[in-house]
Amino acid sequence: MTPSGDPAAQAVRELHATLGRLTGTTLPLRLWDGTKLGDGSDFEIALCYPWSARALLHPPLDLSAGEAYVEGAIDLVGDVVAAMAAGEQLGSRLPDDRRLRLRLLRQLRRLPPPPRRHHTRRAHLRGRMHSRERDRAAIAFHYDLPQRFYEAFLDPALVYSCAYFADPSEDLAAAQRRKLDLICRKLRLRPGMRLLDIGCGWGSLLIHAARSYGIEGLGVTLSQTQVDAGRQRIAAAGLAGQIEIRLQDYREIDEEFGAVASVGMFEHVGPTHLAEYFSTVWRLTRPGGVFLNHGIVMGDPTTRRSGRERTFVTAYVFPDGGLVPQWQAVREAETAGFEVVDIHQMRPHYALTLRRWLERLEGHHGAAVAAASETDYRIWRAYLAASAHSFDTGALGLVQILCSKDAELPLGREWMLTAPS
Repeated sequence: MTPSGDPAAQAVRELHATLGRLTGTTLPLRLWDGTKLGDGSDFEIALCYPWSARALLHPPLDLSAGEAYVEGAIDLVGDVVAAMAAGEQLGSRLPDDRRLRLRLLRQLRRLPPPPRRHHTRRAHLRGRMHSRERDRAAIAFHYDLPQRFYEAFLDPALVYSCAYFADPSEDLAAAQRRKLDLICRKLRLRPGMRLLDIGCGWGSLLIHAARSYGIEGLGVTLSQTQVDAGRQRIAAAGLAGQIEIRLQDYREIDEEFGAVASVGMFEHVGPTHLAEYFSTVWRLTRPGGVFLNHGIVMGDPTTRRSGRERTFVTAYVFPDGGLVPQWQAVREAETAGFEVVDIHQMRPHYALTLRRWLERLEGHHGAAVAAASETDYRIWRAYLAASAHSFDTGALGLVQILCSKDAELPLGREWMLTAPS
């Protein structure tokens, strides 16, 4: 039982009751003394200190809630995706009435103030947004964690993008192989063709395309960690004379390729730079070639994210990352000169992929912390869970857009799904 003389515990109980009445959402809480509030659920939010609820719920809710978890003010026990869903539901149901919001703030301020925090893992980028120098810093912030950290949750081939599942129970590695093969088939890869992989990660697509389709290829990334590990993987596969990875901005390339792929890099471009992105890819694609863009889009066709928003993801995971609806990506591709041949919505597959990554990360908690830190583990656990929820609900989508530069392609769609003859 909560001691009757604990004013912080009493304030939390009253705040919990007020939020339940106003939103219809009752979060399951466990206080610092073991007292439990709210109904049983698949998850529980542990308030580790008397000031934890104030840190958790202070506006802006998305950022403050994420930081409260990352910095250890709260803990999330059980199904963290369900916790994210409940938190979003509570935030969306908060009343717009100014007086009621002020009442909630007054109740929050009855709790002890959190200690001053320095937010050491927040991104602090300098320079003009999406300049080449700042883009390098943004990519390094996200991808240059120790290699073993990514190995803790990715499949053995280190494919860091949406998988393609035959059914929900399929093994992650098999689903990632199917996705790589799907891309290769859509690009109509043949022996001797030259493939450019923009934002190539650890070289997974290049290695698969070289082994299975006999291509020659170039991958570019702005992550030194990916370059170093990718080159080692290429050498170990015996493909060093066939494919290569460079630490290079795609805008600096001065070559043409029969096939170009961009898988999971589109989100880093920024809405105001899409025209430059697609026109650059048009220049890099030779006449008769094809381009496949695999990227996250907004589920709401009327909204976009600039990357300047004050959110947990922009502060801790993807600084400067922007998103647009699908129609805008198609328009920019066509404006650059491409003919859009096929659009493939893969949203359910990304929801499954993110849940598999989350399961693997949680299952390798010790390895992830040893590779990076408990803070990094918490950042990524929260990010993967929140992203899975966003794809579950349709707030986000994942589309593959196949584009032609006067390419001669077969009729129908069967050739995209079966091995090319």
